[in-house]
Amino acid sequence: MHELILGGQKSGKSRRAESLAQQWLQQSPSHRALLLATAQAHDAQMQQRIDRHRVQRQQSVPGLQTLEEPLALADAIARHSNPQTLLVVDCLTLWLTNWLMPAQPLGGDGEGDNAGAFARQQQQLLDALAQARGEVVLVSNEIGWGVIPLGEAVRDFVDQLGSLNQQIAQACSRVTLMAAGLPLVLKNESEY
Repeated sequence: MHELILGGQKSGKSRRAESLAQQWLQQSPSHRALLLATAQAHDAQMQQRIDRHRVQRQQSVPGLQTLEEPLALADAIARHSNPQTLLVVDCLTLWLTNWLMPAQPLGGDGEGDNAGAFARQQQQLLDALAQARGEVVLVSNEIGWGVIPLGEAVRDFVDQLGSLNQQIAQACSRVTLMAAGLPLVLKNESEY
């Protein structure tokens, strides 16, 4: 079973994912939980956020290990997925940002190359989820409810994230929307 957790900034998405990891770890001494972190620190404020999240995770879910994987999520899922390991991807929004708006060039010849590379990575992620041997929890932002953003690149990003969220939601058996720290289940295939 895979779960997608959606919500706005500070809605409780990551806390929910950590809670699921804690529950998983408590179910059996043979269970492992691994966070695939996509954030990159390109400025001091982001480094502080990453450091704060590390400390908070260590305090709330000490058994949750972390692997920083800003780009190759499909490979990481394929490498680490097994029936005894819960993978937590936090978050798809930053993963998309790393591909479409990288702080450092990815080695292509321009933005078109980044979009094409991301399309391939997105399909590889969907394939990796379909082939995963263990459970995966994915966190992503729901940003399509706000005002229509100015600028082609920002509108394209909102469209890309909406499309990514829809495809991941189809691949997951459970989808939860977080608001004010409260979960609202949008999809639960075990209920059908």
